[in-house]
Amino acid sequence: MHYESKRSIGRHRIVFFGEPLMRLSPPRNELPLQSPCFDVHFGGAEANVAASLAILGHDCTMISALPDNVLGHACAGELRRHGVDTTALHYAAGRMGLYVLSPGAMHRPSDVLYDRADSVFARMSPDAYDWPHLLVGAQWLHLSGINLALGEATTQAALAAVRAARVAGLSISFDCNYRSKLWGARAAQAPALLHAIAAEADVIFGNDRDMALILGVDFSHVDAIDRFRAAANAAFAAWPRLQRMASTERHYRTVDDQDIFGLMATRDRVLTTPTHTLAGIVDRIGGGDAFAAGLLHGLFRNMTDDATLNFAIAAACLKHSIPGDINVLREADMLAFLEQGGFEVKR
Repeated sequence: MHYESKRSIGRHRIVFFGEPLMRLSPPRNELPLQSPCFDVHFGGAEANVAASLAILGHDCTMISALPDNVLGHACAGELRRHGVDTTALHYAAGRMGLYVLSPGAMHRPSDVLYDRADSVFARMSPDAYDWPHLLVGAQWLHLSGINLALGEATTQAALAAVRAARVAGLSISFDCNYRSKLWGARAAQAPALLHAIAAEADVIFGNDRDMALILGVDFSHVDAIDRFRAAANAAFAAWPRLQRMASTERHYRTVDDQDIFGLMATRDRVLTTPTHTLAGIVDRIGGGDAFAAGLLHGLFRNMTDDATLNFAIAAACLKHSIPGDINVLREADMLAFLEQGGFEVKR
């Protein structure tokens, strides 16, 4: 397997658009307020990918809006700590988007309570983002479907970002990230809006359920790989720009004990990784974002397709051992995982 890390000509600058969030979660698998304590982490779909890619050595710029208060500035500081450029963030009076995670255990699934309505990001005017200026010098734009779920303002901002990226010649990656709790009464609009962004994407992070929602096609194959292959073929047929679709697939025994493998389709073939066992999961939030960052890292470093997908699943697996939303591990950690160097203490 070829894992050589090589830069392509020039240096990539990746721009991310989305809402960074503050996460509150009770300690030790408790229910919220079972004891009067919360652990606090910052994250968010695009912010997680940005931070992970910055840690992996890429130039990452976060475009968003945060409250001009201690919470907003602490969030920006956390992104900067991981190497993300935050100079283009907007600050305004208002509230921070947050969510409460009730971590699952054994046969009790995790549960998320969103509290992000009317946040500064959700209320920011689409005209506040000067996309032609913000995208100068960038080669890639990454965003997710969560922007489309938060309201008309964020939807128009995301669509404007994609249009400007296309004019500027950027590549685009799009994580479908359908969250039914966020769409709420706007759920009927989801297929058309997700379709509008997916049609412009070079890389999509999504699975057969996402494609069934967006394209209105039922993928009823029993085998997970067959379902993914059929969904990818439908996506390639629908969207001529699309070059890759990637996803993870899980098998659950309990919340803490799962199997996972990665899939990626190109226009020529479908690739899969070996299945990895995740036993004693510490924190699965952000696993998909770690996968996305790992896959983009492989593409930016000109790894082979097989090596890229294996690196991505290694990042996803290792994220399950890290508390918080962000995979803070480095390239050497993922490569060591793939080389199966054992579990002895590194001395």
